[in-house]
Amino acid sequence: MARSTLFRVLRPLSPRARLVIGVLSFVLPVGLWSLVSYVPAVWHPQVMITDPGSVSYLDVGAHLTRAAYQSELADAKQEGRAPPRGVPANPIYLPSPGEVLKAFYTSFTTPPETRDGQWLHQSLWHSIQIIFWGYVISSLIGVPLGILCGAYAALARVNEPFIEFFRYLPAPAFGALMVAILGIYDGPKIAIIVIGTFFQQVLIIANTTRKLDPALLEAALTLGTRSRQLLTRVVVPAILPDLYRDQRILLGWAWTYLIVAELIGTTSGITWFITQQARYQHFPNVYAAIAMIGIIGLGTDMLLALLGRHLFPWDRSLAKFA
Repeated sequence: MARSTLFRVLRPLSPRARLVIGVLSFVLPVGLWSLVSYVPAVWHPQVMITDPGSVSYLDVGAHLTRAAYQSELADAKQEGRAPPRGVPANPIYLPSPGEVLKAFYTSFTTPPETRDGQWLHQSLWHSIQIIFWGYVISSLIGVPLGILCGAYAALARVNEPFIEFFRYLPAPAFGALMVAILGIYDGPKIAIIVIGTFFQQVLIIANTTRKLDPALLEAALTLGTRSRQLLTRVVVPAILPDLYRDQRILLGWAWTYLIVAELIGTTSGITWFITQQARYQHFPNVYAAIAMIGIIGLGTDMLLALLGRHLFPWDRSLAKFA
């Protein structure tokens, strides 16, 4: 795997290189995390108490800064009391990879702390439904409008100036308004995802449509295609691979709006689960839930990429860079 082979402009990687580099993209950060977690000399700025000794306010498992621990240790020795004992530790908000890996199992099997709490699988399923409906509603309107704006300059001039203005407005700013209009349940969350993706969707798809080679339109007209059929028989089929890729990217944006959307009067969903686990300082469960969002998102994108290779086998860019 020579350096000259890896760094060639706009050249695809070999299957072996793609596999190795793809694995390294996960191994390197996890390796750094493991180094920080398991090697005390790297960081470990605190001390976890294993024996409180004569210090009444300490409990087994409590965390102290090293300075505070040394102070308590010196006072106990000076006064002839039983000294506390501890081991180097990282802050409680930074669990080790092993603890997070264990939490992937325990968070699915441990009952909620409160009676009205949700299991992790219930929270994930609820959030997936929010993403699904928000993205479907956005796409049902945004995709046709984007194609029309890209195909017809007059429609673009009517719609795009306002859309350009509106896309700079942060979707979370509409939270209170959406609650007033749609109530406190799932409606405002779905609306935030729609607002966060719709306007970007229209502009991106319009730009994709404009990139269509004009020679295709001229050839279609030469072959007898009527003007009103150009959109459905030439434009849409020609941009489908790029449109499909745009939708994959925009789906990722929808996931980024999920946490913000679920902060609006939420008593369910993955955000509620994360908030509850953080409240009880179950940080391995917090990391596991956050990682689960990434796993679901990445898994979905990989499945869509695989499906795209079958739907559009002539589009070689999917095979080269996906």
